[in-house]
Amino acid sequence: MEAYFDNAATTAVFPEVRELVLKLMEADYGNPSSLHMKGVDAGAYIKTAKEIIAKELKAEPKEIIFTSGGTESNNMALIGAAMANRRAGNKIVTTSVEHASVSSCMKFLSESGYEVVSIGTDKSGIVDVEALLNEVDDNTIIVSVMYVNNEIGSIMPIEEIARLIKEKNPKVLFHVDAIQAFGKLRIYPKRLGIDLMSISGHKLHGPKGVGVLYIKNGTKIKPIIYGGGQQNGMRSGTENVPGIAGLGLAVRLIYDTLDDRMAHIRSLKERLVNGLADIENVFYHAGDAPHIASFSFVGVRSEVMLHALEEKNIYVSSGSACSSNKNSVSSVLTAIKLPKEQLESTLRFSFSEDNTEEQIDYAIGVIKELLPVLRRYVRKK
Repeated sequence: MEAYFDNAATTAVFPEVRELVLKLMEADYGNPSSLHMKGVDAGAYIKTAKEIIAKELKAEPKEIIFTSGGTESNNMALIGAAMANRRAGNKIVTTSVEHASVSSCMKFLSESGYEVVSIGTDKSGIVDVEALLNEVDDNTIIVSVMYVNNEIGSIMPIEEIARLIKEKNPKVLFHVDAIQAFGKLRIYPKRLGIDLMSISGHKLHGPKGVGVLYIKNGTKIKPIIYGGGQQNGMRSGTENVPGIAGLGLAVRLIYDTLDDRMAHIRSLKERLVNGLADIENVFYHAGDAPHIASFSFVGVRSEVMLHALEEKNIYVSSGSACSSNKNSVSSVLTAIKLPKEQLESTLRFSFSEDNTEEQIDYAIGVIKELLPVLRRYVRKK
């Protein structure tokens, strides 16, 4: 049996999405900037995808900008908004558990002269809202908080944060990295007080290499990519029409049956948590996201356990898939102050609707079989 539990890293595309992407590559391959019918047809696919995504966000199509993925969306939001609002202030507030595509932007902005303040979290990965609010002042131009943490699945109180920071400084732009949230939760940016929001296609059964930045109408932001002026000048470059169309279809398929999909995924997570609960020195790091479960298998290093599971065709992660330095200590697990023995032994299981109860039971059985053997081996060494 094969059990793929790394869906927070990437998902398999829906069969319908695969067929649509192939059709656009083979038949409807026109450049949407071309004036002939091939170009017009390509442009129609982009228009349809914008309308689908805007509908699910209760937004306007013109507020949807297509990007190459979540990393570019986060870069465009943070660097573009910082550049556009520099005269209004130079302070940016974020959290200590952000994805590398946000934290690396923050490092760049700090080196570029902006004041960047990172706020800590509690042991469950929820940001200290009071401490965050205390850092918001007249000089603050951006607050950036992720919606769902990609490593432990904690869900931030986005609506509360938006309300409090806007009460204190209505001019602050609120950016949300929703890459692990969109496709799992119903998200309406205007209702929540979000000005900028990042989405990635391959986290929700769409193609890799495509994402979205929601930009609330009237938000002051500069492009960071210049060229032919596509997408109203916000993101130049020939649009990835197969990817965009595939993402639009994936979003429609996900949200048409979201409640049933998430109920299934949550039941799988609960089955795994309950199945591992009676194993000594296995610690579950509780996060409310339906699709992410994080465990520390104390006594066995993460990479050892990961590869032992891989040999049994069980695929999990030892942290964020986007880190180029796979041996680095997780900034998220460090931020939530895990003890050293848990820090070094944590694995992430992440689920999709393709997973089954049989796969969960198989994984539980394998873990119960492997763990004592691996622990004895470590002690002998």
